Amino acid sequence: MKLKHYLPVFFILLSVTSFSQGQDSTKQTNGKPYSFVPFPAVSFDSDLGFQYGLLGSFNYYGDRSVYPDYLWSVYAEWSRYTKGSGTNQLFFDSKYLLPYDLRITGEFTYLTEKALNFYGFNGFESAYFPEFEDDEASDYISRMYYRHERKMLRIGLDFQHDLVNRKWRWLAGFGYFNNKIGPVDIEKINKGLPDDKKVPDTAALYDKYVDWGLIGKEEADGGSINNVKLGLVYDTRDNEPDPSKGIWAEAIMVTAPQFLGNNEAAYTKMALIWRQYLPVVRDKITFAYRLGWQGTIDGKTPFYMQSYMITTNLKVTQNDGLGGGKSLRGILRNRVVGDAIAYSNFELRYKLMQLAILNTDFYFTLSAFGDFGMVTKRIEFNKSLLPEEEKPDLYFDLEKDKLHSTFGGGVHVDIERNLIIAVDYGMAADKRDGESGLYIGIGFLF
Repeated sequence: MKLKHYLPVFFILLSVTSFSQGQDSTKQTNGKPYSFVPFPAVSFDSDLGFQYGLLGSFNYYGDRSVYPDYLWSVYAEWSRYTKGSGTNQLFFDSKYLLPYDLRITGEFTYLTEKALNFYGFNGFESAYFPEFEDDEASDYISRMYYRHERKMLRIGLDFQHDLVNRKWRWLAGFGYFNNKIGPVDIEKINKGLPDDKKVPDTAALYDKYVDWGLIGKEEADGGSINNVKLGLVYDTRDNEPDPSKGIWAEAIMVTAPQFLGNNEAAYTKMALIWRQYLPVVRDKITFAYRLGWQGTIDGKTPFYMQSYMITTNLKVTQNDGLGGGKSLRGILRNRVVGDAIAYSNFELRYKLMQLAILNTDFYFTLSAFGDFGMVTKRIEFNKSLLPEEEKPDLYFDLEKDKLHSTFGGGVHVDIERNLIIAVDYGMAADKRDGESGLYIGIGFLF
């Protein structure tokens, strides 16, 4: 592993120290009605690069009658990745602000991606040739060949309420998405680079899909989506950030009807997710797994919304898949995109040790995992639109997608069973999915 991969770990340790001091201060001032914990936003993702920035969490406790729960909380993040992505996010959560124990959760997120991964549709049906983006290979085309630009504004507001014994709850919400899609800005990418390092100004795969009509002109440059979310949640976890037993299951429907202003793209998607945590050795070894499916059940989903993973957790920042650190670790981000997808993650977690540092409990966990996914319903497009001079085998591989697999392991530092620093490394089983990925960030995958 290259030296640069270790640099984020150093900065994350600084973040942990900052968080620990914040936690310790909160414990020593029990009468304080609030806590504020700022620390550097530092991580590493093979698809995004090294992250730097600031984030902070402000929790208001009032008279502390509900402590360690909060009356309301605000989370903010400003960060940038060295490969060009940017995050600007505000997140609000409260179980007590509204009457009738109605929980309100909201987000305002603006994401910028200079070079978002794009490999076509339907997984292995679309061919991937790593040499096309390898500037040392004889078949090199461009480092930006499998990329396009995206700017996404995401606003969400969800409400939840318990139904039965606090295990069942309903969910209802509203979301607004504005996507601006376009080719990579080659001039900006090349600014300041020596001539031998500049990216060739040539057509990328996204440009060809648009020119040939595989991506319709009405959706090629993005668009706005207004949707309504309805869901049912079953949750018996013993600890949300780091569960050792219980079930967390969701059934969610997201609909973007025409009467909400979705004139160019009206559709409905459904997501079913089952997560279970089984104690193998109490307080020591946990077997965790996640099974998920999501797909379009009505209308036509625009291509720029097909990769969005539906969830009840608005706080998730990078929510694209399948492929990457939030879905199939070790597989290229957005490698598996279809009109319906199925995925699974299996993970064995072993709590190696527990330490007390600065009056704060630290748990060190090792994990081994396997991630799997595939397209179950393809995105329909007309391959005959390729110009006669183009060779189809340069763009298409199989007629039907097959299982995508990845295997790996991780190290997790659990602070007060509340904040998880995660380091995961996954290796793709098939080179058509890439080779491997290293991901350093916050929280378990599920």
